[in-house]
Amino acid sequence: MTVVGAYAAKTDTGRKRRRNEDAFVLAPPLFAVADGMGGAQAGEVASKLAAAALEDTDPGRLTGPERVASLIQEANRRVHERSSVDPATSGMGTTMTVALVENDGVVIGHVGDSRAYLVRGREIEQITEDHSLVNELLKTGKLSPEEAETHPQRSVITRAVGTDPDVDVDSFVVDTQDGDVFLICSDGLTDMVDDEHILATVERYRSNLESLTKQLVTAANRGGGEDNITVVAFSIGEPDVGADLGDTATMQAVSLPVDDATTENVGVRASAVAAVGPSAVRVRIVLATLVLLAIVVSLLLWGLMH
Repeated sequence: MTVVGAYAAKTDTGRKRRRNEDAFVLAPPLFAVADGMGGAQAGEVASKLAAAALEDTDPGRLTGPERVASLIQEANRRVHERSSVDPATSGMGTTMTVALVENDGVVIGHVGDSRAYLVRGREIEQITEDHSLVNELLKTGKLSPEEAETHPQRSVITRAVGTDPDVDVDSFVVDTQDGDVFLICSDGLTDMVDDEHILATVERYRSNLESLTKQLVTAANRGGGEDNITVVAFSIGEPDVGADLGDTATMQAVSLPVDDATTENVGVRASAVAAVGPSAVRVRIVLATLVLLAIVVSLLLWGLMH
């Protein structure tokens, strides 16, 4: 059975943009990132609508890839419907990358160029394919990987949620192992930070996902911060209560924090759920024993003196 361990998220406006048009969902077992596009505030509207649709849509008895695809289709319907009736949001759209943890693994749903990564052991794998012009040119051999990194149209996407009445969704299941770390992120991270740096950061902070998301956002800003940056991270397996977070279990669900008034908007803001692990129990037993011994010695000394 696949179990969610720890999870955290952080979103940041970046150094060049005035507004944050990213949104995320942190509602275990459901996680997602949406990177909006469109004039004025339309991108922000699109990403928020799409993210909200994930949380309040009942897909009925669907499971697996069909369930996730259905959720994204509903998000697509809502964004497209709004853009059709509101001239201020005409043509808006958003990327959407979703992870749903089920018994048999992690179900991924994907549209656009926000990415999902799997870090297993000391290896990192991009498990989604960018729906972008640059990736199409890469696949046909018209661009080299080096040229793709600096291509002026690397942000042009070929598929988005909300731009058409229906959308083609990539959906599939990823088998998991305890200790796996999944990352979902907008291109504000991946355009600024390469996979090797992301892997090194995960290896250093995998026991504290809140610190991990903060460090990745910091790295993207140091790299230029040219776009909004959003990172969602979650691990597979029982949380390690002896890790850097202390005796802290998974965080309470919190979702859709897109606040452009601050660049210190951390996704995990709810109180931690206290969990007493084996290490904490041992410490309490030792303390209780010491207190009991102190009482016995005090009584003996009092008896000798009297």
